[in-house]
Amino acid sequence: MSPLSLVASIEKRLDALVELSRRNQRINVMTDRAPEQPTITISREFGCEGLPVAARVQMLLQERTGVSWGILDRATLDKMAQNRDVSEEIFRNLGGKNRFLDEAMSTILTDWTSDKDYYQHLCNQIIPFARAGHVIIIGVGAGILTQKMSNCHKFRIVAPMEFKVKSFAQRHHMSEDEAFKLIVKQQKQRNAFITDFLDRDVTDPTLYDVIFNRATNSVDQIAEMICYHIQSGQRKA
Repeated sequence: MSPLSLVASIEKRLDALVELSRRNQRINVMTDRAPEQPTITISREFGCEGLPVAARVQMLLQERTGVSWGILDRATLDKMAQNRDVSEEIFRNLGGKNRFLDEAMSTILTDWTSDKDYYQHLCNQIIPFARAGHVIIIGVGAGILTQKMSNCHKFRIVAPMEFKVKSFAQRHHMSEDEAFKLIVKQQKQRNAFITDFLDRDVTDPTLYDVIFNRATNSVDQIAEMICYHIQSGQRKA
């Protein structure tokens, strides 16, 4: 994806989140107790693209339910932080910081460093969206942060190293040796991030409702199965 296309994509996701927060505000005004709405979290190994799956799930759910969904990822969170007016509107409508966030922070996030302060800032953004529903959150430890939230459906995408290397090398026009070294480095950093900040093992299968093998399932297949899970109202036991 070109830099201009990437910027446009992020802006489009931000616009959808603004509309999501405005809709949430209208619902809150109309009823004292809005029904619980689903949230999707997608964790993925480095080299297993999460955004194409999220975009496909978003399109399918919107077509089938007539309800708009937003996509939240690290790039969108960073973009939102750069626009104070937009950020304030979104979180005012979502209800901002709440009791669940205070509880989550006190139980899983301790001994802050400057880096951890930044991640706590991300958590302050992630949790209100997850509680409001109709959002697909990619990465940023959201599947772990939302473990106790009954409206959250948690998925992970994995693949054999050979598949990731070939796919990544092709997409980014590099040698397979370069792709392998980058994948190993980035996955190690991702795993350490979750361990250091949340004290959990991101590879623990019990953290997720469903784990998909990207080598044997296409983007469309994974998206269809996620939609089925959401629409059938399945919950973990």
